[in-house]
Amino acid sequence: MPFSLWLSLVAICAMGAMSPGPSLALVLRHTLGGGRVPGVTASLFHALGVGFYALLTVLGLGALMARFPLLFQLLTWGGAAYLAWLGIKALRAGSAGVVQANAVLTTGPQAAREGVLVALGNPKLILFFVALLSQFVSPEMSVMAKAIIVLTAMVIDGTWYVLVALLLSHSRVLPWLQQRAHWINRATGVMLLALALRVVLGPLA
Repeated sequence: MPFSLWLSLVAICAMGAMSPGPSLALVLRHTLGGGRVPGVTASLFHALGVGFYALLTVLGLGALMARFPLLFQLLTWGGAAYLAWLGIKALRAGSAGVVQANAVLTTGPQAAREGVLVALGNPKLILFFVALLSQFVSPEMSVMAKAIIVLTAMVIDGTWYVLVALLLSHSRVLPWLQQRAHWINRATGVMLLALALRVVLGPLA
């Protein structure tokens, strides 16, 4: 893969990772609920989910979705349902209040599981890989070039969210966030539900 093309890939992956959405909300929630380790765990396993979609893309996901649009629609609705479920969980967690901001605890295995599932259930990621990342794939591309695409997407996503988790878990930042955890949880819940509704209504607009 030419270096200039790889730089374009890096820029697109970075913009995709840094755009606000359910992935950022996930890392924030697990960092608030358990501190640095769950936040970093969610970040790394989210990157694995991103890598899975990148792998499917280089193996022909775009062509598959174009041939079977119903499959793409079902994946999109499934992702919307999962985002709505996470939104309801966040709203319920928000009722704990300031004094019990740490009451909604999170564990490493839970962070790992939700990190992967949010990545796999995020319709934005599906659209991102089908519409953008597939443009870097060609039939004559070597296995090494395809591996570079997958690893680039994984490393950029993982690096960004690990940095976010480390920043949020800083000794000065985390207590401030935890005092406002109930408002953050409610805002996160509303955002996830709104995104799920937008995904469901999007094809009808």
